[in-house]
Amino acid sequence: MTKTALVTGAAAGIGRACARQLAKDGMAVGVLDLLIEQAQKTADEINADGGRAIALQADISDRAQVEAAVQKLRDAFGPVTVLVNNAGITNTTPFLEVTDELWDKVYQINVKGTFIVTQTVVPDMQAAKWGRIVNMSSSSAQTGQAGMVPYSSSKGAIITLTRALAEEFGPHGITVNNIPPGIIMNTIMSEANRANFPIPIETVREMIPVRRTGEPEDIANACSWLCSEGSSYVTGQTIGVNGGRLRTT
Repeated sequence: MTKTALVTGAAAGIGRACARQLAKDGMAVGVLDLLIEQAQKTADEINADGGRAIALQADISDRAQVEAAVQKLRDAFGPVTVLVNNAGITNTTPFLEVTDELWDKVYQINVKGTFIVTQTVVPDMQAAKWGRIVNMSSSSAQTGQAGMVPYSSSKGAIITLTRALAEEFGPHGITVNNIPPGIIMNTIMSEANRANFPIPIETVREMIPVRRTGEPEDIANACSWLCSEGSSYVTGQTIGVNGGRLRTT
């Protein structure tokens, strides 16, 4: 039976790569993004390659929009048993200049949005007694990042959310893990933050053990495994995909 996956923030970058890889793995994919024209392009690419995909539009912090999009996906391909929570926003602002409005906006998308999408699809997984959830956190949540306090702390919340969900839904056959990407190029965020790198990108590459920055496909490969049958004994984990930039014990 074909599994149905929902990937948020799938119009470009990491989300697009994850959606394409899950389609290659044989899943039907809901390509969800606020940017519907770009989401449609990703869905068209998947369909042209012989996969099955549908473009969906929603602001993930708006429950009504999320529920409508998920129902559209169910109607097209069936219950959703794989979820990749990739959608999020970043910001580079000195801490003393962070406003209440900025703080709330970052948490509204990165934390509340992830909560809403997950809560919307988990009943499908419970009914199937099987599910895979992959949350995208950030290596900056593990190390902290000056000038990115709202973003880093919100992604830290995603790591804790992952652990709590894994504990609660493990008995239902649902695994929940998170990937904190390292320095990944060719994404909307990386391009937006390139000017804020404190040192040249060439120097950054020399500081990474594998001597290169990452690509969206590096994250998609790890996501593919975490969404597979083969990862059934892995849950509540932080799977770093960062070229060795951050090493954990």
